[in-house]
Parts: sequence; C-alpha cells; structure tokens
Amino acid sequence: MKTNFQKLLLSLPIMLLTLSAVTICACNEASGRQEKEKTNESDLGVKPITGTWINLAYKDVRNKYANPQNFDNTDPELWKAKVRELSAMGIEYLVFMEVANEGKAYYPSKLMPWWYDNNRQSPVEAILDEAARHNMKIFMSSGWAKDQDDNLLDPAIKQRQLQIMEELAALYKDHKVFYGWYLPVEDCLCPVFAEHAVQSVNTLTEKAKALTPGKKTLISPYGIGLSEFDDPEYEKQMAKLKVDIIAYQDEVGCVRDAFTLPRLKKNWQRLRDIHNRLNIEMWANCETFTWEQGTNDRTSALIPAAYPRLLSQQVAASAAGVDKIISFMFCGIIDDPQSNYQLGQPIWANRVYNDYMDWKNRTEHWQLAEAAFMERLSNGVTAEMMSGKAELKALLDGRVAEEDSKDARWVKFGKGYHEFVVDLQKKTLVKRAMLRLLNYNLEGISMPLKVYLFTSLDGKGYELASIKDAPHFPNNKHDAWIESILFDRLDENVRYVKVAFEAPQQVYIDEFFVNPVIK
Repeated sequence: MKTNFQKLLLSLPIMLLTLSAVTICACNEASGRQEKEKTNESDLGVKPITGTWINLAYKDVRNKYANPQNFDNTDPELWKAKVRELSAMGIEYLVFMEVANEGKAYYPSKLMPWWYDNNRQSPVEAILDEAARHNMKIFMSSGWAKDQDDNLLDPAIKQRQLQIMEELAALYKDHKVFYGWYLPVEDCLCPVFAEHAVQSVNTLTEKAKALTPGKKTLISPYGIGLSEFDDPEYEKQMAKLKVDIIAYQDEVGCVRDAFTLPRLKKNWQRLRDIHNRLNIEMWANCETFTWEQGTNDRTSALIPAAYPRLLSQQVAASAAGVDKIISFMFCGIIDDPQSNYQLGQPIWANRVYNDYMDWKNRTEHWQLAEAAFMERLSNGVTAEMMSGKAELKALLDGRVAEEDSKDARWVKFGKGYHEFVVDLQKKTLVKRAMLRLLNYNLEGISMPLKVYLFTSLDGKGYELASIKDAPHFPNNKHDAWIESILFDRLDENVRYVKVAFEAPQQVYIDEFFVNPVIK
C-alpha cells in the first residue's frame, strides 16, 4: 500500500551580524558547512538514531556477541571508549538498562555489594563522566531490583527499585549529563496497557519527580503489533500515564509478523494520532537486531540485521512523525571497525556500521535507496519502454513494493538465466541505474550473485557497461528486506539498456530505475 510521507521542514540560520566582507564570507562558509552537516542527517525527513541503551550485565545467550560472558565487563576504559564511539556515530542519549543485577551494583552503592573492583572507577561513573565530555544526555535506570525478570507486582521488588533511585539521586542528580530516568516497566500493550503497569510507572515517576525535579521519565513498552488501537480503553490507559516519553519497541527484530514492516507503518500512524492528544513524547525504539537461531529465545544470540531493513524502519517511524528514534541495541550490534574494543558479531557488526555511516554521510547509493523507501524516487523511463513480455513493464512503472512476498508489485523470476531490455526510444545519456530486489530466505527469495548491465545504440550489438555484485548479508534466517543495486558513473550515450543475471533461487524485482531523480 502506498504511504504518504511527511516532509520535515528545515530552517536555515540568517546572518544578522554586520562584519567585514572577508569575515562575512568566512562565517557564511562555516555556517554553510554546519548546515550541510545538519541536513545531511535528514535532508529528506528521515531521522537518524540518536539514542541507545547501555547494558552492563551479561544476562543470557542473547548477549553472546554484544556483551560476551567471559571478560571483565566493568572495565571503565572499555565504557569510555564505547561512549566516545557512540558519540561519533551521532548518539546523543544513553539509557542505562540496569545499574544493578542479582543483588550487586555497578555504582558505589551502600545498599548492595559491587560488581566491580573498588580500586577502579565504577562503570556507571565512567560512562557519566565520558558522556559529559561529549555533551550527551543520560537516562538513569531504576533497576534491576533482582534481575531482568523483576516482578513489578512484588512489593519487595518495587521497594528496592525506589531505594536504588534514592541512592542514584543522592550521588548523581547534579551531574551534568543526568537528563532523566528510564523506568524498566516493559509490559505489553496487548491489547491495552495493564492497570498494574500504569500504576508501576506512575509510582516510579512520582518518586523520580520528587527526587529530581525537572528530569525526564522514559518507558519502552512492547506489543504495538498486538495493540487494540480502536478500543477506547487503549487511549484511556495511555492518558493515565504521568511519564514524559514513551519509546515504543517497533518489534521488527522480534518478528511479530512474517512481514512486520507493512503493518508497522500503519501502527506508527495510529500511535501518532493518539499521542497528538496526549502530553507525552512519542519515540521509536527501532530494533537493529535479528536472531542467530530461534526468534525471541534466550538461547539464541542477537546479531545485526541488514541495514536496508533498519533504514526501512527509520523511514516508517520518521514518516509517522515520531519525535526521536533510539534503539535498544546499537552498542554491541553496530560497531566501529576501528575500535580497540570490538563488540558485536565479527565482520557483520562492522558491515552495518559502515552502511549506517554511509547513509548518514549521504552517499548516493543510500540517498536513492532511502528515496525509494519513501516513494520519492522518480524513474527516468516509462513502462512503454520495456521490451518483451508484458509483465516486465511493471519494472518501469514507478511503483515500489513493500517487504512482503505477496505484494503484487514484485515481478518474479524463477531459477535460471534472465535478461530484459529497455528501449529509451532515442539516444540518451544514461548516468546511473538502480535495481530493487526482495531478500527473503524463508521463501527461497534471494539475490543473483552478479548483475550485468549492457548498452547498445542499435539493439543488436551490446557492450558490457558494468558488472555489480549483489549485496550479501548472511543474517537472513527470519527477515524480509529490500536491497538496492546501483550502477553508477555510467555516462553512456545509448538507446538500449539490457540487464542480465543468473538466479540461483527465485529473484523478485519491483523496479529498474534509469536516471532516477529524487522528488
């Protein structure tokens, strides 16, 4: 289904100072660079990821790569390095998942013994101090009272959470980066937010406001794929919450549906409509992970998802007008290959880092891929220019599909050799071309190994103009995502363009863009 995307307006600064001509030029040049840096992040309205949780405890196999078990996870130098790297990636908000676990603290507690050597700085303080050097903002956790399975209905658990908050407020409420509280009430919004969860949130919020007036409060519930938005009780329950920010888990990584993204786009729009009537900020908690083995299984490791899947999540959240995008798993899933402290799945955490940073730096490939997700990429050719079978004309109709194998806009190619020819009808300068393909391993829909592009003046003799390797990303046990193959720097004055490939399995293509233009 087509989605109408909102374009966010960007304002440019006006130079009001009267300076010498040389100074004005210098200032304008500097201002231009600064504005370019800002707009590069989101010049089509797609928000970058600006926050992530920090997880200090090894919990189970899900942390196999992101937080390995058999090393000292309390080393302050490790956390200082990760904070620096996250800041360099554009992360502004850090959210502590927990400051204690199994009755021991990651800060200098008087309530509990410590996880770390008392001759070293605590990991909590190392993170706070390094974040201050980079002007970041911290949400402090109120847990865990016991462990990741804290039962909020247990009075002893609730009491210990309040005691942790009192200690943390006494220690850090005046710290430069203390921005607010993360309240670990991750109950399900299914079909509505339960009354006990509402009361748990409000009890913690009341304590937070009393201890640290003016600090924000954040929760991150799950279950928007199971929510009953049409039930009047849904909005009624949300309206009871006294929290400042709700960062909804988008559940794409948890694979709530076989094809999560199409429904997610509608869910974000429904939530935006509700939040327009609430005095609560709406943030997206985009899941960057997929699963090494089974989904939603504590014996299965979390590993990086392909960046095109995440970009589609960013587009969906941005189009609905979320206030900010953060992610539960950024640290330890998307990892700088130059880091001295390599976390994350080897090779592929670095690959996603490179892809994400290329998107932030507005490389042509990702600009075009993003515009196609937003349905803002115009094709320079028309369906009438496709030669051969009638069904191939859909490859030039300007209509893109969604991450769903049943979407009728996919043109399907079986195993074997395939080619198609575009007749430009006159000699035309072809600068670039792009294919969009579905990757869905569960149904045997994959990439060709290589794609060949030929050009011709007369439609008889063809010259090889480019060969591109199709993207390869092995973490594909559960997800459907859309890949783009860009043929750039062609600069060919030709009439005919031919695409050829060998399909090892089914190949689904929705559009072949020739000289695409971003609207």
